[in-house]
Amino acid sequence: MNEMNEEELSERSASIALFIGMGSFILLTQIIALLLAAPFKVAGVTAFENPEDPRNPLIFFIFIIAFTAFILVVLKFGGKRLVYFVMLTAVTVTIYYVMAVLLPYPYIPVVVALALALLLFTYPEWYVLDVTGLIIGGGAAAIFGISLGILPVLLLMIILAIYDAIAVYKTKHMVALAESVIDLRMPVLFVLPRKRSFSLVHKPLQTFFLKKERLLRKTSDKPFIAEKRPHSEMEDAFFMGLGDAIIPSLLVVASSVTYASVAPALGALIGTLAGYAVLTSFAGRGKPHAGLPLLNSGAIIGFAIGYLVMLV
Repeated sequence: MNEMNEEELSERSASIALFIGMGSFILLTQIIALLLAAPFKVAGVTAFENPEDPRNPLIFFIFIIAFTAFILVVLKFGGKRLVYFVMLTAVTVTIYYVMAVLLPYPYIPVVVALALALLLFTYPEWYVLDVTGLIIGGGAAAIFGISLGILPVLLLMIILAIYDAIAVYKTKHMVALAESVIDLRMPVLFVLPRKRSFSLVHKPLQTFFLKKERLLRKTSDKPFIAEKRPHSEMEDAFFMGLGDAIIPSLLVVASSVTYASVAPALGALIGTLAGYAVLTSFAGRGKPHAGLPLLNSGAIIGFAIGYLVMLV
């Protein structure tokens, strides 16, 4: 009985640590985005010329759909190497833009970006992915947050929340994408191990590239699903997509650059964390859940409350 109680206590402690850890990643992403927003705005680093253009969310959404489809189709036909280097290039470019603003000195941004890219290629351990993910997530949230007005951000968040729910629970192609991205060892997921022995570098990258297995297959009722594995890494660690931290952060950043009062941005930030708390209350081990419906809803509700407080 005592052994069972100790085991349950240990499991509960681990769950609390994972809950706090992932929540910290969301909070850090938002803080980094807020810190980068002003320097990016001064440097003119923006994604859209007119932040209030209602077409911007649609362009953003179409890009996400196209990039997701590209990855799934290429992986389906065995193009892991191509997907890997496309994603590594995108990560390197994003890091460069962040460093170019933070460290505006000759050659230093290039050196830092290439050094991190080399580290990702040679030693893609989970904590390397997490640190790099924070840089990428904060940078992306800052760039798009200052490039979109409040209404376009709200529209984008609603669209992506609906899409995330459909992609995870209906078509399940987002589940297949997550499994594949874990294998690619790219900083597009935050990773927290459930066990101290957990590692993402237990197999060499060269071995990964030489494997000929097909991770995705097409079926009549489900367009894209992952091949069933005897043991999934998703059972040994807690994974969260960068998008779950980036998308709600857009509203935080957009609010901070739009309003003189901090209330709307602070409300969106607190609301995101509240949505995350609700999400983790029913997220089970190894079971994927759509994060954006709750995270975005929390951010929008928090923003609305903060906006009302600002008006009072």
